[in-house]
This record gives sequence, C-alpha cells and structure tokens, in this order.
Amino acid sequence: MNINTPSKTILVAPLNWGLGHATRCIPIIKALQDNNHIPIIASDGIALDLLKKEFPYLKFLELPSYEIEYAKNAKNFKWKLLKNCPRMIEAILEEKRLVKKWIGRYEIDGIISDNRLGIYNKNVPSVFITHQLNVLTGNTTWLSSLLHQNIIKKYTECWIPDNSGNPNLAGELSHLKHPDFNIRYIGPLSRMHLKKVDTKYDLMILLSGPEPQRSLLEEKLKKEIQLYKGKVLFVKGIIEKEQKKEHLENATFYNFMNSRQLEQALNESEIILCRSGYTSIMDLAKLNKKAFFIPTPGQYEQEYLAQKLKKEGLVPFSEQDLFTIENLEELVHYKGLSEIKSNINWTTLFEVFLLNKH
Repeated sequence: MNINTPSKTILVAPLNWGLGHATRCIPIIKALQDNNHIPIIASDGIALDLLKKEFPYLKFLELPSYEIEYAKNAKNFKWKLLKNCPRMIEAILEEKRLVKKWIGRYEIDGIISDNRLGIYNKNVPSVFITHQLNVLTGNTTWLSSLLHQNIIKKYTECWIPDNSGNPNLAGELSHLKHPDFNIRYIGPLSRMHLKKVDTKYDLMILLSGPEPQRSLLEEKLKKEIQLYKGKVLFVKGIIEKEQKKEHLENATFYNFMNSRQLEQALNESEIILCRSGYTSIMDLAKLNKKAFFIPTPGQYEQEYLAQKLKKEGLVPFSEQDLFTIENLEELVHYKGLSEIKSNINWTTLFEVFLLNKH
C-alpha cells in the first residue's frame, strides 16, 4: 500500500449473471482497499448477496435487475435474450440515473463496471471490465460485438482479465486486431491461491449460472454421481442466508461456500466438474487443476471456451444432455489447466482514478 496515494471512493458494480462477475471483482475490491481507496459495491440478486458475505463491513447499493433468464431449450437461448431486451434497456437507463445521483451523494471519484452497461458517467473516470471484446452470438456475432464495443468506447479504459499474447485463456473473445478504444490487458483475475494440501475429494462439482439451467444440471448430476465410485463434494451455487451441508452416501452437499472455503475445497479436490464460465477457468488455471466442463446449453461464449481448451489438449467437455459420469474417464488424455503468470500492478492501474474529471 502506498500511503501517499490520495484516497478515492470507487463504485464497483458487477453484473448479476451467475456468480462469475461478482467473484472476479473480489481481488479488485481487496486491491482497492490495499491501495488506500474506499470501495462501494453495487449489484443485485445473488451477486450482491455473495459480495455482502465477503465484505460485510462495506457499503452496498442495490441496482435494478437485468432479469436475465436462460431458455430451457438451447435453441431458444438467443430469442429468450432478445425477449428480455426491453427490460434490460429499462434497467440500463435506471442504472445511469442512479449513478448520476450516487456520484453526488457518496462523493464517488471513480467507477469500475464489470459488464454493467449503464454504470458509467462522463464526469468521473470510468473503467469497464470484460473478457469479451467479441460477443459470440452465432450468425449475429458481428452485430453483438459491434454494439458491445460501442458501449465500451464510452469508458475511460477497458480492463481485460487475460494476456495480450500467447498463452491466453479467452482466445478470440478477448482479442481485437485493431481496437480503437483504450484497452489494458491486466492478466487473469482470481481470488484463489494454490496450497499444498492432501487430496480429500476425488471429484468436486461446482455449479453456478442463471436458472433454469443451473437446476437442470444439478438434477442430472445428482443421478449421475450415484454411479461414481469416489468421494464427491457437490457445491450447488445457491446463495442463501444460511449455509447448509448434508451427506448422502459418497457425496457431501453444500448450498454455497465462501471464498476461503471454496479455495480450500478446490485445492483438496482431484478433479473439478463445472461450467466453462470464464471466471471458473481463471480460478482453475490459478490452481493448476484438472477439470471437465459442461457448457451452459446455447451460451456461445462457454461453448467456444470449452472447444478452445479441448483443442489445446487441456480440458475435455460434454454437452449437458449427453453427459454421463463415464465421460470423466477422458481426463487421462488431457493435461489440465496451468497458471498463466501475470503481475498486476494495481497502483499503476488505479492511477486512472487520479485523472481530472473529464
């Protein structure tokens, strides 16, 4: 910590779409505190609930929900999102109104938005965090990418949690040939730390993501693990007021875990079975883990990441409907993920908030 750095009040606002955006903001919030800054956290739903458990002493503000839902059928994924667009646009406009009000009320000096499209203000240095400069949507990728890039241009800087060159984790998602806005590759972000511990679980299942797909996968995997011979830890990814734990035969179930518990459990587990969400990939790479992925049906980004890592010989995957517990036997043919070293200089990154208001 540099005690000579002026203390700034920074609004940190992750998108509530599963838990990934919230969890990858945890190291950012801690770094802000370490550098003499005051974070205020704004979000909604389970993302807000999770961060309240991690930082019970910080100030929290509630944002309108984007009301993102997944279709039960992967083929309807895009149309379901389009149907939700009017509500999403309404929420983004409300975000802009709230930010304008909060800047004055809480004397906010800077903004960090993790994929919340209305969290910026032209009078305050504003940073957008994303690993998706290109937003994959099938035959409309050119349009969704263009729209997303136009939103990013409104921000002072865009921070990309990946490496600019090779090796990298997000591939074509996080790389543009000729970007015409301010981008900084800050390296993969993870709240996890590698520990030397004894293996306690043969398989850890870690669920997350919006409904109904989270529940559909939970029900499927509960049946599949009845055929599994090893010891299983099953974290459902349901953020509730109280933590619940239960034992059934060879499996231990939790509704959720806090960061410290999750870090310990991941280190103690031989194999991780989870979605191919980008935050999960960054965490597993940090811990040098062997994993098996089941992408969320219809989510192009997760399907692309799973295919990329399989092609590189790192992680196998299966479609949700086709998965059986025998698929885990494929793991012997894959190397697993390994850490991509990056030394984030937070003091330098946070200098953006020392800029004069523009």
